Amino acid sequence: MRMGVVGHPRYAVLSEALTRLLRFADGHGIETFLEEPLLAEAPGRRVLVAEECDTFHLLVTLGGDGTLLRGARLVAGCGVPVLGINLGHLGFLTSAAPADAEAAVREFFAGRAVMEERMALHVRAENAAGEVCGSYVALNDAVLHKGGVARMIRLLVSASDEEVGSYSADGIILSTPTGSTAYSLSAGGPIVAPGVDCIVATPISPHTLAVRPLVLPASVTVTVEVLSPSEELLLTIDGQQDTRLAPGDRVVVSRAEMPVRLVRFPGQSFFSTLRQKLRWGDLVERDG
Repeated sequence: MRMGVVGHPRYAVLSEALTRLLRFADGHGIETFLEEPLLAEAPGRRVLVAEECDTFHLLVTLGGDGTLLRGARLVAGCGVPVLGINLGHLGFLTSAAPADAEAAVREFFAGRAVMEERMALHVRAENAAGEVCGSYVALNDAVLHKGGVARMIRLLVSASDEEVGSYSADGIILSTPTGSTAYSLSAGGPIVAPGVDCIVATPISPHTLAVRPLVLPASVTVTVEVLSPSEELLLTIDGQQDTRLAPGDRVVVSRAEMPVRLVRFPGQSFFSTLRQKLRWGDLVERDG
């Protein structure tokens, strides 16, 4: 059995959580690979190399949702299950608390976990000549936005071969159902259950109220072309990776070939997470 581990060193509890996880893995014959920043906490361990991720049976992330998103992109296309251990506060995508990490890994290797498949996006940046200048996978979203002065930008949005319209806004968010509860929700987008295959296009502070969030079938390819004469536009992937775009450049977004597999356990569900993490429900339920 082979297990990869990624984590965010800034969490004070990471060292203890990692030590307990490694002790459990060693005692159960699980070969572990750590991403390089974690080697300071566990010298002598084998380093996690992206090219070997397809040999893992499990990837464990130690941190918050951002760490899980980074880990999910690392194994994108491999089908490796991702188990998130929440070391932060919200942990909307994670599955277990630090005290439950060993039990969670034990349950997974005992076959008592549930694999929840989450749709991902393939994001391609092209220049005006049609040349690819960046290719990414996003579990949450791809955001095209202004990088400098707060000024409105103009974008042309198309769904497959059909023009949707031109948007005058601060930017646009193209999200998965998973990402619908992240930046898209803050910008006024809808909450979409994970089992619904779609791409949500949410404008950021549109100039006209007639431009509203749009839910598109996952089968379409969404293209956003930069119309504004600006040199400070950015394409951001899952809030972590970014690349600069110039006028005439395009962002092409489609459904990724393989979904991301998140580890879940009996009793965990999307709606229970909404109630617990986002305080979903009326005031009586919140007080209870």
